[in-house]
Amino acid sequence: MNESEVVRQWRAHADDPAGAAVLLDGFHALKHALRFGAEIPLVLTSDRQGALDLAADLAPDVADELAARAVTIADDVLRTLVPRLHPTRIAALAVRPPRTAGREALTARRAPVVVLDEPRNLGNAGAVIRLAAGFGAAGVVTTGSLDPWHPTVVRGAAGLHFATTVERLTVPELPDGPLYALDPEGEDIRSYTLPDDALLAFGSERSGISRELRARADHLVSLPMRSQVSSYNLATSVGMALFHWSAGHEFN
Repeated sequence: MNESEVVRQWRAHADDPAGAAVLLDGFHALKHALRFGAEIPLVLTSDRQGALDLAADLAPDVADELAARAVTIADDVLRTLVPRLHPTRIAALAVRPPRTAGREALTARRAPVVVLDEPRNLGNAGAVIRLAAGFGAAGVVTTGSLDPWHPTVVRGAAGLHFATTVERLTVPELPDGPLYALDPEGEDIRSYTLPDDALLAFGSERSGISRELRARADHLVSLPMRSQVSSYNLATSVGMALFHWSAGHEFN
């Protein structure tokens, strides 16, 4: 396949009117997508040997698959295809899982769902998805206008969107299950044993949870915090809540 054909294929996938193309920006995002079975039509690199060396050192489990998929392309051409070339000089396109599959996974779950209520910061959303994947949460759901599949979110999550379920829903569309909303006025979260089907809802640091979500909540809970400290950042709060839930659970 010559370079012009590679570029044509990339643009055809990237411009898919269905919006299913997901940019995997750099080695680590690609590594995780490969590990968790993402459909990946194209992998491009302007430093094939560097990418293979990284795989050999950091992810030997995907080294053979990477070697079979990676197509070498000139650095200046690759830079025209991505908003900002990652230092590892590798990029790929994956296919976003169908929404029907995501909703089914959220319904038939054995671990909590993290709900980000009207988040604003793309990087924070990515960090939360990375945490959720690490703890084995069933998924991350956002409400509001932020797109949880935005390239900046995928970059911040290091491609771990494919290790959990990531969806944007309205509050009425949230899956069933007891909803624990984090709120400074809530009861100490340590007084609860969080069930595996819990929804753990987090508002923004400035506004907290919305009125609509508060009305849906079964419990308002708070994280332990020293007096006169205003708040934790979002990812820290999510990590603390998931750590509390994870006590007594095994990871695989």
